[in-house]
Amino acid sequence: MTLVDTLQTSFKTVLSYRLRSFLIVFAMALGVAAVVILTALGDGARNYVINQFSSIGTNLLVMLPGRAETSGSFLGAVLGQTPRDLTLKDAQLIGRLPQVRRYAPLNVGEAELSAANRLRAVTVLGSNANLIPIRHMKLAQGSFMVQGTESNAQIVLGAKIAKEFFPRTQAVGQRIRLGDSRFLVSGVLMSQGETMGFNTDEIVIIPIDYAQTMFNTTSLFRILIEAKSHSEIEPAKQAILATMKQSHDGEEDITVITQDAILSTFDRILQALTMAVAGIAAISLVVAGILVMNVMLVAVSQRTAEIGLLKAIGATSADIRRLFFAEAILLSVVGAILGFLLGQFGSLMLRLALPQLPAWPPVWATIAGIMVALTTGVLASIAPASKAAKLDAVNALGKK
Repeated sequence: MTLVDTLQTSFKTVLSYRLRSFLIVFAMALGVAAVVILTALGDGARNYVINQFSSIGTNLLVMLPGRAETSGSFLGAVLGQTPRDLTLKDAQLIGRLPQVRRYAPLNVGEAELSAANRLRAVTVLGSNANLIPIRHMKLAQGSFMVQGTESNAQIVLGAKIAKEFFPRTQAVGQRIRLGDSRFLVSGVLMSQGETMGFNTDEIVIIPIDYAQTMFNTTSLFRILIEAKSHSEIEPAKQAILATMKQSHDGEEDITVITQDAILSTFDRILQALTMAVAGIAAISLVVAGILVMNVMLVAVSQRTAEIGLLKAIGATSADIRRLFFAEAILLSVVGAILGFLLGQFGSLMLRLALPQLPAWPPVWATIAGIMVALTTGVLASIAPASKAAKLDAVNALGKK
C-alpha cells in the first residue's frame, strides 16, 4: 500500500464509523481545551498580579516598623513588645541616602468629609508631594498640595470623591471640611480604579503634618521609598537597614520589603500553580488515549474480515500497522485542532467575563497540549495495530 492508499483508506474508515470517531475526537478536544483554558487562567492570574504590583510604583521599597524574622513573624510582637514607631525624622534620614530618589512618609486613617450639603466617610492618606510619582498616580486637575498654615491647608481628592461632592462645578479651588479642619481643594486625581484591592478614586490626600495632627499621632504607618534605578534597589535596602540601625541605638527594629522580592515570590507560586493545573488537565488527554486504545481494540475484532481481505490481496503486516497508525493520527490531529479552537474560545470568554484578567493562553501550553494529544493517540494505537498486524489472513477471512 502506498502512502496515498493508506491515508485514503484510513480516512474512509474514520468516516464510516462516525459515532466512534466522534467520541475519540471529542475526548481529545476536551483534553486539549482544558489544558489551554486552565493555563490561560493560571498565566492570566500571574500577569494580573505582576501588573498590579507594577502599577503601584517602580523600584519601590516599603519600610515598616518591627523586625520580620525568617519565621515570617515579628519577634517583638511574639514577646509582647511594641515595635519602635517610624517617625518623620526616620523618613528624612532615608531621603538623604544617595541610593534613594525620593521618599513618601505615609499615614492612613478615616475621617468625615463634608461640603456642598454632602457628608461621607473617606480614607485619608497623609503624605508629601512625592506620593504621586512614587505611586504612579496622575492629576486630572490642579496641582499637588503644598505645606501651609491651618487656614490654607490643601487637599487632593480622588476622582469619585470630586464627582460626588462637586458634580456641576470644578472641584479645584473649593473649600471642604475634613474632620474638624477646613481645606482648600488643590487637585483632583485621575481615575485609576482599584489597585491591589485599594480604590484610589475614593481617597483624599493631605500633608503629613496635618494627618498626624488629625489622627493624634507622631508615628508613621509606612515609608514608601523609590530607588534611583533597578540596580540600586538592593544597595538601597542595605543602606536603609544600616542607617536605621545606627539611628535606633543599634537595634534592627524595622523591615524593608522590596517590590522585586514580592513579585518573584508571587511569580514562583503562580507559575507552579499554572503547571499544576496544566498537569491535571493533561490527565484528561491520557484518559482520551485509553479511550482510543479501547475503541480501536474493539474495532480490530469488528474489522477482522476486512483485515483478512487486505492481507489476502497483498497487504503486509506493516501496511496494516500503518493503517491503524494513520487512523489514530488523523483522529488525534482533528481532536487537537478542535481542542485548540475550543480552548481559544474559552479563553476569550474568560477575558470577556473578567476584563481585568489577561487570560491569554501561553504558547508553550498550547503546543504542549497538542503534542500530548498526538503522542497519546499514536501510543494508544500501538497495541491495536500490533494485534491487527498479527492476524492470519485465512483465519481472518473466515470470521464475520
